[in-house]
Amino acid sequence: MGKLKGKRYRELLEPMEEELVAMARWAAATGARILVLFEGRDTAGKGGAIKAVASRVNPRQCRIVALAKPEEHEMSQWYFQRYAAHLPSKGEIVLFDRSWYNRAGVEKVMGFADDEQVERFLDEVPAFEKLLVDDGILLFKYWLSCDQVMQEERLAERLEDPLKRWKLSPIDLVARTQYEDYTAAREEMLRATHSAVAPWTIVDFNDQKLGRLTLLRDLLDRLPDTHVAPNEVDFEPLSHDPLEEEFNVLEPIAPFPG
Repeated sequence: MGKLKGKRYRELLEPMEEELVAMARWAAATGARILVLFEGRDTAGKGGAIKAVASRVNPRQCRIVALAKPEEHEMSQWYFQRYAAHLPSKGEIVLFDRSWYNRAGVEKVMGFADDEQVERFLDEVPAFEKLLVDDGILLFKYWLSCDQVMQEERLAERLEDPLKRWKLSPIDLVARTQYEDYTAAREEMLRATHSAVAPWTIVDFNDQKLGRLTLLRDLLDRLPDTHVAPNEVDFEPLSHDPLEEEFNVLEPIAPFPG
């Protein structure tokens, strides 16, 4: 089966985008708190999947959280503390571009956390997530997968493309040699943290367009009935001819010579 073409992808995406807008309207009307975690292989396509969820939704309502390396004072905090500060409030949708599961993935494999810290995290995270769910947060956890041959192709593309090179970190270059170690860390994480209360969903992202559609469909299908009618708006014609801009203090800059 060949990869999904762009035209067909857009045809399939458009009705889901309408559902996403309706979902956001429902969250605002009901006060629902929606939290989606995006984890997975380097280059799998987390950024594109997050963009697919967020692009049509009001950015004041939908927040993307992509935390940098913790500062020294954050490293002395309770591990979940800096993540808890970004949890959704009433009517919000929060998308984590990597999350507290860094501890079970990159921190474990790259040696940034020791065995005791990782073990403690795996023991504590089910209770932490149960607190979130019991408090009413709608929690969704996605792990995006891709084969190593595809990962290598995408890393090479990032290296060659100046517009994508910023995505390529020194850790990515080291991690590419530890594909099997990441697999083992993922399997240990799933055994400890996949539960009825907060289940994981693995999505194949070897074809990123198809992966996005699969993830979106799953997310939308797992939400309650989100139909809320749009607000009625009276849009009457102007009572005068449309006006042109007038400038008295400053003029617009010269247009781009396209």
